[in-house]
Amino acid sequence: MTNQTAFHAGLLNPSTPVPDGLTDAQARPAGRRYGVYRNNVTVSLREALAEGFPSLVGLIGRENFDHVARAYLRQSPPTSPLMMHYGAGFPEFVASLDQLAHLPYLADVARIDVAMRQSYHAADSTGIAPTALQALDEDTLLATRFSFAPSMILIRSPWPIGSIWHYTLRGGHKPTGHAEDVLILRAEYDPEPFVLGPGAGDVLLALRSGTPFGPAIEQGGDGFDLAALLNILLSNHAITDLKS
Repeated sequence: MTNQTAFHAGLLNPSTPVPDGLTDAQARPAGRRYGVYRNNVTVSLREALAEGFPSLVGLIGRENFDHVARAYLRQSPPTSPLMMHYGAGFPEFVASLDQLAHLPYLADVARIDVAMRQSYHAADSTGIAPTALQALDEDTLLATRFSFAPSMILIRSPWPIGSIWHYTLRGGHKPTGHAEDVLILRAEYDPEPFVLGPGAGDVLLALRSGTPFGPAIEQGGDGFDLAALLNILLSNHAITDLKS
């Protein structure tokens, strides 16, 4: 019987010899069948990565993406049968590649793709009523702490990753070079990435850590648009609870 470790190790590396002693159900040598199976596994995993990282496919092209994906899956094969989780470490792998160092924003754009899947599969939650904040007097509101939906994910980057993601997958204006915070929200079924305005990311981090509303919004600094942030959060059911 072929060693199971050798069998699995050879699946993702075509340069690895066919495991010794591999036979089919009739005890015949099964090297050719193993080769076909190995190719099918590699192609399937590559397709899964391409589907999970559409922005990277658009940015570097499918052929280049396939080369990167092939190297990744050999280094980091799936550890779970749930393919929806496969590729969580792909952004870090992309960031480590010297041949992609001239595109330093790629890894952070890939993190949006990962966050979109994570948000999609996150637990359901119910947002507060849009008028809930208006019902609080000023002192109570400033002392209130917020809870957020599990599907809410914040990604911060020194690059215009939200604009790059939208431009690559949806068209529009060409991105300019400045830092962007991207907030992934799932109002109902499909998550959506929102590019936040200045200071909004700092305010959200403070709120998410349990800082009361008053001190949290002070983190926004000059140019922070509180109304815009609250509109995004409330219209996408991101705030799930208020605690005084």
